[in-house]
Amino acid sequence: MLKERSPVLSQTTQDALNQIEKKDRSNGFMLKERSPVLSQIMQDALNQYINQEFYASQLYLSMSAYCEWRKLPGFAHWLRVQSREEESHALKLFDFVNNRNGRVMLQAISQPEVEFHSPHQVMERALEHECEVTKSYNRLYEQAIKEGDYATQVRLQWFISEQVEEERGLSLIVEHLKMIGAQTDALLSLDRELAARKADQVTPEARK
Repeated sequence: MLKERSPVLSQTTQDALNQIEKKDRSNGFMLKERSPVLSQIMQDALNQYINQEFYASQLYLSMSAYCEWRKLPGFAHWLRVQSREEESHALKLFDFVNNRNGRVMLQAISQPEVEFHSPHQVMERALEHECEVTKSYNRLYEQAIKEGDYATQVRLQWFISEQVEEERGLSLIVEHLKMIGAQTDALLSLDRELAARKADQVTPEARK
């Protein structure tokens, strides 16, 4: 009959582990203790990004309204779908903060742009916006690395990958508009193509 082992470490074993920890710390290998909850810095940053995603939703809806006014229902539809997608991004972050025992604090949303000169300008502005968003998420990811916040890093990887598709899809539309120029028939053809966008699409080409 073997003697039952105690789950408690012997003093000798504990001393050995302490020595290893001390050695690792002196060599710069020790990682700071992780917290299951968000740090105040990360919570504040994520709250800011929730606000930015809600702003993006309003921006795309404003662009959609402009295209409706210009009698381009396909462009308007595409941008309205994009608006809903941005709102869903905000809610993903909203849920993430709550799941990490953080506190969501909604902020006032700035008024989006309302004046545009052409559908081409609308899509160029949308592309510029997505490039700005990509840079912002990269900065937030860098902050999560500094914080040693692995859960936030994993969550942000989804957003960063999504940005690749967002930029790709809008770049294609902008390039098509450059080729179209002042050709009304070609513009209306693109408008019909954009009207076919489903909720999980940016452009058919971008998903390949």
